[in-house]
Amino acid sequence: MKKLFTLLTAAAALSLAGCSDDPATSDTIKLVAAHNQTNLSSPYQTGMLKLKDVADKSGLFNVEVHAGTIGTNENELVEKLVLGGADMVLVSPGFMTSSGIEEVDLFSLLYLFNDYSHWEKVVDGKVGTDIADIIYSKSGEKYRVAAYWTAGVRHWYGKQPVNTFADVKGMTIRTQTSGVVSQYWKEIGAVPTSVAWAELYQALSSNVVDAAENAYPYFIPMEHHKTSNGKYISETGHDYTTRLLLVRNSVWENFNDEQRTVFNQAVTEATQAERQALYSEESTYKQQAIDDGAIINTLDRTPFIEKALSIQDQWAAKNGMTEVLETIRQTK
Repeated sequence: MKKLFTLLTAAAALSLAGCSDDPATSDTIKLVAAHNQTNLSSPYQTGMLKLKDVADKSGLFNVEVHAGTIGTNENELVEKLVLGGADMVLVSPGFMTSSGIEEVDLFSLLYLFNDYSHWEKVVDGKVGTDIADIIYSKSGEKYRVAAYWTAGVRHWYGKQPVNTFADVKGMTIRTQTSGVVSQYWKEIGAVPTSVAWAELYQALSSNVVDAAENAYPYFIPMEHHKTSNGKYISETGHDYTTRLLLVRNSVWENFNDEQRTVFNQAVTEATQAERQALYSEESTYKQQAIDDGAIINTLDRTPFIEKALSIQDQWAAKNGMTEVLETIRQTK
């Protein structure tokens, strides 16, 4: 990934050269970096602000960070990226899949990773580089992956504890309603349901859905655990999530060597900051859930993992990714 960062981070600053209206800063490259979270204390924001801090200190860049202010929908953000309204955006594998890059659904496979260390070795290694190459090619060379960020490890939370497949049978869960994530929940008996994130608190409170799934740093600040259908948190740990920091290719292509070096360092430090913020917040928000009266249970995940393995195998065979899947499984 070091080589990937060097190439891609360069991109981020480029589109902005000469964009400033202030003559005093006419030599500064302006960069618009955006994510879809409106929570200003989110790990996404922590990472973006670190990118701004490192890049701006060089005197070469002026980074403008947007936390949901130019779009809370990933389709919006990528449209702005392609058309020039943003230069770097953060998106999920699900978005990439919906745009026709099926191989990225690799990172949506549940129980693919054992822990964060395993996840980091995969995304920062050859697999991450290869997927980035596929994204660059299949996007029509419109954008590239600058880095891989995370949105935490996701758990089931709902109206009752989950210990076996029988506990989820017939339960409506707010999650993806298509793709491998939906397939998994359907196969163990749950009913995937679409609810906008901003409307989920009300949906849990009014029995529109029986459950949802997400990481502690995301659903605890939204107080989902305080609803009648969110108070039981079952640590299924089914998804160590991947997020893709994209940069418009035209930005990257015009970078000079000095800009590449500086921006590479900014992206590297931003990635470390985002990940560490997320890791530390998980324990903090878990404790907050306990203090607020949520009931947390651990479970034997073996049958859940075994069901996921068969779905992983099917998906990999269908998409010509069997060798890649095996590489991930063998990564220690």
